[in-house]
Amino acid sequence: MADFEQLRTFLEVERLRHFRRAAEELNVTQAAVSSRIKQLEELLKVDLFTRQKRQIELTAEGHRFKRYAERLIAEWRKARHDVSLGTNEVQLAVGGTYRVWDAALQQWLHRVGSAFPALALIVESHTIETLVRKLIDGQLDLGFILEPPKIDSLHIEKVAELKLVLVSTKPVSSATEAFENNFVAIDWGLGFSTDLKRLFPDISEPKHRFSQSSIALDFIKQFSGSAFVSNRSVYAELENNELFLVPGVAPINKDLYAIYPVRTNREDLIKSVIDQFEYRVSLPS
Repeated sequence: MADFEQLRTFLEVERLRHFRRAAEELNVTQAAVSSRIKQLEELLKVDLFTRQKRQIELTAEGHRFKRYAERLIAEWRKARHDVSLGTNEVQLAVGGTYRVWDAALQQWLHRVGSAFPALALIVESHTIETLVRKLIDGQLDLGFILEPPKIDSLHIEKVAELKLVLVSTKPVSSATEAFENNFVAIDWGLGFSTDLKRLFPDISEPKHRFSQSSIALDFIKQFSGSAFVSNRSVYAELENNELFLVPGVAPINKDLYAIYPVRTNREDLIKSVIDQFEYRVSLPS
């Protein structure tokens, strides 16, 4: 059976695609990394990596094994954490896509921490694909997402409505002026992009695109510009006149969903922490 260090080493080599860098990250010798990978490949009786001209890539078998290695590592960490907790403490693993943390989850997390001081939280950020896979595999208990896939094994519940407002680092008189003022496109999902094109069909293709609103906000504050951001995330900047709402532009609304496994023994806890959203919205039956 593979040991914990072999699995960690495999995942580090896969992430960095470099034996020496993986060795530095793990604080071991390169020879130790090579030996662990060789032992793992001998145990599985397959090659996990192809090595050609200093290029390291996963084989088909390596891709399949990666999913199990991630699950085993996650379960081991959760088990170690659970065992080290007091008998009255409970652990909850929560994940969100990168964009929703900036837009809504930071404030929610603070409320959860205040309402459940004994709750041990594991908090992660992932792409949509990784988040869904970790929920299905049981590595996460609860996730938050803007455009959830319809999967029978996952329960989907609308928890909030985000209002994406057009802001600018200097006062402008119209949307046209804002879009010409170094407009930065933030990836709020396909639905948002469709709405933006429908509402403003004549705007030019934006020069800059960012996956996270916090990065976009830092950028436009540094270089001046405009962007659609969650109104929850910019209250302070609007109050202090560091940012300005663009007149005549209505917010574009995006629904935020909680997703969690249909079959879970933590449903009561999950529903309790979801209830900490300030603006709870229920889906119509």
